Amino acid sequence: MAFTDLSDVRLFLTDDGPAEPGRTLLLVHGWGSDSHEWVHHIGPLAERHRVLAPDLRGHGASSVPDPPCTPAAMAADLARLVEGVGAAPLTAVGHSMGGQVVSLLAADRPDLVEAVVTVDPGYGFGPDETDPLPAAVRALNGPDPVGTALALDAWSTTPATPGWIRTWHERRLRAARPRVLAEAFAGMFTDPGAIGPRPAAQAHLARRPQPALSLWHHPGRADWERPLLPPGSRVECWEGAGHRLHEERPAEFLRALEGWLAGTDHER
Repeated sequence: MAFTDLSDVRLFLTDDGPAEPGRTLLLVHGWGSDSHEWVHHIGPLAERHRVLAPDLRGHGASSVPDPPCTPAAMAADLARLVEGVGAAPLTAVGHSMGGQVVSLLAADRPDLVEAVVTVDPGYGFGPDETDPLPAAVRALNGPDPVGTALALDAWSTTPATPGWIRTWHERRLRAARPRVLAEAFAGMFTDPGAIGPRPAAQAHLARRPQPALSLWHHPGRADWERPLLPPGSRVECWEGAGHRLHEERPAEFLRALEGWLAGTDHER
């Protein structure tokens, strides 16, 4: 385990894997979370691959720098991190907001990223879903940011979601810095250049060249994204799962990831 000091932020990072890894994987967590959400995956993946798992700026054990704590700033941090540890080119894996972060990293720095894996990424939301979000940003900046964050997170689970997942993420949100939650959420959905809304996401995906594995719990978003990705990509919908499908079904996630990576290995 180590901390990496960049110019304006100190990131917590674990770096695991064999002496001669097959690939390098960058695992990026979601909004209000931290790299512990990959605890079921790091060990099995590190048997074959080099696995980097950072806490994003303002999250977990990483420092809280001056504003902004947005997906774009987080992607820029990761570019410096990847360059600093000599990990390029790599496969960038991101969940939810982390899906935005790795997608921005891939589009902005294709020299660092050779493939992308997004897990219910935080983009592709239609007007009916994004219209209420400016009010959510105002509430995150209001007197009860934690209550607002917990209410926003409620859609992430289903009755089948294990209780420990709900408890784990509730505790993370209660411990999160309110300013970071507000800035990151606005950076996803309401700031200029945010790629959460569908039109902006579609324009963004048009400039992301890497093959991608994209896993969704929402069939409408899966159908929307499928024709937008380049050759070699795969889009799957795990109906019945919650937003954190990699945590709910870790063994299935690992099979899907390793199977897709094996296919892309043949194209290298």
